[in-house]
Formats: sequence, C-alpha cells, structure tokens
Amino acid sequence: MRLPCPVCGERDLREFSCVGGAEILDRPDPEAADAAWDAYLHLRENAPGEARDLFYHEAGCASWLVVTRNRTTHEILGVELARDVKAKA
Repeated sequence: MRLPCPVCGERDLREFSCVGGAEILDRPDPEAADAAWDAYLHLRENAPGEARDLFYHEAGCASWLVVTRNRTTHEILGVELARDVKAKA
C-alpha cells in the first residue's frame, strides 16, 4: 500500500508508523474525570467502513498525518497534515 504524503508525495507504507485512530488528537482535559481518561485510553471502535488514523512519517519528513481510509477495502480516501486538522478543530 502507498500513502500520498502532503509533503513528500506518494510513499510506501513501510515509511510510516500507524499509532491508532485520529481521535487521539482529542485528548481529555488534564483535570478530566477518571472515566473520561479511561474511555480515551482503552475504548476503541473498530467497525468496518471509513476510519481516520494517525500516522507518523518516520522514514521521511517526520510529519504527523491523518489518513482517512476504508477499513474494509483499505482504499485511501484522503491524507491531511495533523497540524492542519487540529487547527480546524
């Protein structure tokens, strides 16, 4: 599989590390209740269909990327720099 890095162009998947769903960008407040942190750290949905995952371009530009993909077909639907996604929020 190949990912289109917004900085480097299309690259082999082996250059990237996937660290999980992009919802990890939405961290609870440091003073949030234990239940909020428990849900953030341990509860993950892995349903078929569209997903947003956070990737690190380890062997390239060192950018953090939000990759939108189909979990069933592995089709890449979009790639954005994580900093841009965070700025929109």
